[in-house]
Amino acid sequence: MSKNQEQLSPPATWPPAHFAHTGGDLNDSDAERGLYRYEMNMSQQSVDSAFYSASVSRAPSSNVSLLLPTGNGKVDESAKTAHVPEPVVSPFKHRMILFQLWFNTYRKFFAFIVLLNLVGVIMAALDRFSYAENHPGALVLGNILAAILVRNELFGRFLYLIANHGLRGWAPTCVKLAVVSILQHLGGVHSGCALSGTVWLVYNIVTIIQHHTHLTVIVMGILCCTFMIICILSAIPWVRNNHHNIFERYHRFMGWMALAATWSFVILGNVYDYKNRKWRSDAHSLISTQEVWFSIFMTVFIFAPWVTVREVPVEVEIPSSKVAVLKFKRGMQQGLLGRIGRSAALEYHAFGIISEGKNSGYHYMVCGVQGDFTKSLVANPPKAIWTRELKFAGPGHASAMFKRGIRICTGTGIGAALSTCIQSSDQEKTFGPTISNLIYKHIEPERMIIWDTKKRGGRPDTMQLLRDTWHSFGAEVIFITSNKRGNDEMMQGCRAAGLHAFGTLWDF
Repeated sequence: MSKNQEQLSPPATWPPAHFAHTGGDLNDSDAERGLYRYEMNMSQQSVDSAFYSASVSRAPSSNVSLLLPTGNGKVDESAKTAHVPEPVVSPFKHRMILFQLWFNTYRKFFAFIVLLNLVGVIMAALDRFSYAENHPGALVLGNILAAILVRNELFGRFLYLIANHGLRGWAPTCVKLAVVSILQHLGGVHSGCALSGTVWLVYNIVTIIQHHTHLTVIVMGILCCTFMIICILSAIPWVRNNHHNIFERYHRFMGWMALAATWSFVILGNVYDYKNRKWRSDAHSLISTQEVWFSIFMTVFIFAPWVTVREVPVEVEIPSSKVAVLKFKRGMQQGLLGRIGRSAALEYHAFGIISEGKNSGYHYMVCGVQGDFTKSLVANPPKAIWTRELKFAGPGHASAMFKRGIRICTGTGIGAALSTCIQSSDQEKTFGPTISNLIYKHIEPERMIIWDTKKRGGRPDTMQLLRDTWHSFGAEVIFITSNKRGNDEMMQGCRAAGLHAFGTLWDF
């Protein structure tokens, strides 16, 4: 995921003088409408909270800004001037920190799911797993259904809604941190279940070959397996990071082809009676099987978000050659991300959403120029663009669970970290008047500390700023949006200092 792809959601109880009320235009007829109504009602049960936000840029001519959103909490002024010493980290502890960050919840999910399924495959091969012998297709489709479900936008919004409103007032910090870590790393469930489903599919194909099933069934099984393998290979991190368009197209279209082949494989496999070597004509035996119902739910969850795809008008502001600011109609709940693309199906790119609130007439995306897509936004600004009206939640959306926290972003991560972050020595030249006006409109001068590297003679010690702010503000959590290098440095520093931090994701 690019550094644009995570956004903090300010709690609904911040005073209306500084952030717009939650709620929404209930006359809007779109995919967000039902969620708006429910979340507007639920937000009234929230507790007071505040976030200390920071924007850090690593460009030589940039600055750092620290901003304090209003809430009941205040910074301990005496602690602001006292520097928290840097913790001493032994080589062994440093190696342990690196391992813990590498073996994160994503990889724990992935390892657990894959190992559990491998044990099942081995037991089935040894005739110790009767369910797998009778329903191998259900194990294939059950895994693939779970992989699809955790990537569904509506299901993700539902999980965040339950977590935010279910844990906000009473849960201890350790429970909230564990839940955020789970929500942040559901991609491990996605990849683990997809790979496990493919392994079970190979096992199923070998089984039906041994039973001398009809050649048509075998061919459809092999086709389905081939599409699944291509879909998985296209999602290898190196491919998606270096050839994102290839990943988008192959992962999506091979997935759709695999779904079509799955339907054929399931229907043919259930209609053909391999014991009597003949085709069944009983339709009831088909619709009553687990595999058919798994296939139905897979189809629904795959195509439900695509029902909300629309081509919408957009205004593109180009304040500099490095940034394109996209302006869309309709206000949006904070903490969401949106997918946009030049075509309806070929490729989509996710960016954080900036909005003054659901009652606002507009929302914005700040797109840093990095790849071909964002370069085209500057070189050839569109008048209309394709998007899914059903937006999805990023890890920063879980900030509503916490009473106090820190939000830090680098570069064009300003688009993901809300309009409470400023970067560069003259942010208006970089981001233009639209984003700058949003910042100054909602943040008073006394809540804004700007670090200008030109005036102060260098870049800040980011970890020192984080440690000092953490202790002076009494924060519970840190959300980081940065490039890979900056993310790794801050995550390692936070882990060494005992600060609870969640970094940038690249697996959307």
